[in-house]
Amino acid sequence: MDRLTFVSLLCLVAATTVARAEDPYLFFTWNVTYGTISPLGVPQQGILINGQFPGPNINSTSNNNIVINVFNFLDEPFLFTWNGIQHRKNSWQDGVLGTNCPIPPGKNFTYHFQVKDQIGSYFYYPTTAVHRAAGGFGGLRVNSRLLIPVPYADPEDDYTILIGDWYTKSHKQLKALLDGGRTLARPDGVLINGKSGKGNKDEPLFTMKPGKTYKYRICNVGLKNSLNFRFQDHPMKLVEMEGSHVVQNDYDSLDVHVGQCYSVLVTADKEPKDYYAVASTRFTKQVITATGIIRYTNGKGPASPELPPAPEGWAWSLNQFRSFRWNLTASAARPNPQGSYHYGQINITRTIKLVNSATKLNGKLRYAINGVSHLNSETPLKLAEYFGAADKVFKYNVISDDPKEVNLVTVESNVLNVTFRTFVEIILENHEKSIQSWHLDGYSFFAVAVEPGRWTPEKRATYNLLDAVSRHTIQVFPKSWAAILLTFDNAGMWNLRSELPERRYLGQELYISVISPERSLRDEYNMPDNTQLCGAVLNLPKPAPYTI
Repeated sequence: MDRLTFVSLLCLVAATTVARAEDPYLFFTWNVTYGTISPLGVPQQGILINGQFPGPNINSTSNNNIVINVFNFLDEPFLFTWNGIQHRKNSWQDGVLGTNCPIPPGKNFTYHFQVKDQIGSYFYYPTTAVHRAAGGFGGLRVNSRLLIPVPYADPEDDYTILIGDWYTKSHKQLKALLDGGRTLARPDGVLINGKSGKGNKDEPLFTMKPGKTYKYRICNVGLKNSLNFRFQDHPMKLVEMEGSHVVQNDYDSLDVHVGQCYSVLVTADKEPKDYYAVASTRFTKQVITATGIIRYTNGKGPASPELPPAPEGWAWSLNQFRSFRWNLTASAARPNPQGSYHYGQINITRTIKLVNSATKLNGKLRYAINGVSHLNSETPLKLAEYFGAADKVFKYNVISDDPKEVNLVTVESNVLNVTFRTFVEIILENHEKSIQSWHLDGYSFFAVAVEPGRWTPEKRATYNLLDAVSRHTIQVFPKSWAAILLTFDNAGMWNLRSELPERRYLGQELYISVISPERSLRDEYNMPDNTQLCGAVLNLPKPAPYTI
């Protein structure tokens, strides 16, 4: 064998090895259309995915590559985001208006992302306009790989439960209300997997075999209200939330705030018959409730009409938050370096305090952060930055890290610049009388404290610096604050937003730009070839790609 043939053979073997070693791919084709739905008994226009409401469940495993070709058959531009998926080095796939041009009507776009080093329960939903109020959402689960032990026995089955409040007005009518300066009123109902429940005549949501244990993934995909979720006569063992295994405590009910997901184990060890799953609004004058049937396979009777009561007051919910603890002994995807991440021993390099507010501008309602109500540009912020045109589209750091009382609110793009790989403390302070829910794309963070009052540096003495849960969404109670800690080690442009679509649409969001000075593929992927261009970058020459 000559030297050239030998080298060629080595290259072929290496290429084959790389191909075989690549993580598996999951391929989907989604047709997004309008369709008539009646989740509350009133026919209305919904957004369907392949004819389904809610949309199809994505069932993946850690490190899978997910490829979804989305065809937009609506009459408006459209985007999906993958709530809680971190898109390591890849904010190009985040699906928000600060990173992506929306998919035009009649066009398609292929998302390609990897659920890298993650496990857990998540969901996807539309980020354009108020489309989430019409559907387009579904569950997204990331299972542990077979070689990674899970801190509980394999359940008999694995079920997804999507709960949320709902309006009978169309998404266009709701958008018109917000555009007209009004707020969204009380919702018309609550849904469990797209249905409100009519009692014992309903078909069962799920069935359980007597004596078996089942995993339920519960996510609040709603618009406005925190919801309390419970099973009739069946305690829930909490095992995971938003990508982290937790200390396994039993709960009779769980407050699930908008955007949050919990995984619980439920054992079918009661009298064999039907039982209700119940979701009801929290912190509202009038409680709205939805039910769904959970049926034993050998069941011989209807569910009791006496529903388990929900707790009262937000102090109960605060105490429940304090009971959540990260499972430090579980083998699972963790913030790097795996298994030795002592976040409480890292020096904080920057403290950013963010204060939400509601105001009227020219007679119309706007929501703001530190006095700036975010306005989405025609040019996605990430594209403007990548093409070197940021100065034509937005300004960095238009808000202060330590805001004083804000009297004047401006409407503009709100972008914070954060130094790559710094450890940052973010304080979310809520001076309003309504509960808030905040989500950060691209990361999980350590939710170290939620407390009443206003934050001061002395409040750090209350932080949980040992086993706070690493998660992506945190609630802030009225007249209260929350503190989160994280290392900004994921280069890209990332959205920090209110998970309440009404508030996000009217400005309660910002973007965090995390730039690697190396411009290297080790830190961030190149802009994908199929990226849609729009706005100020439409006709600009493509920048030189990143290299190793």
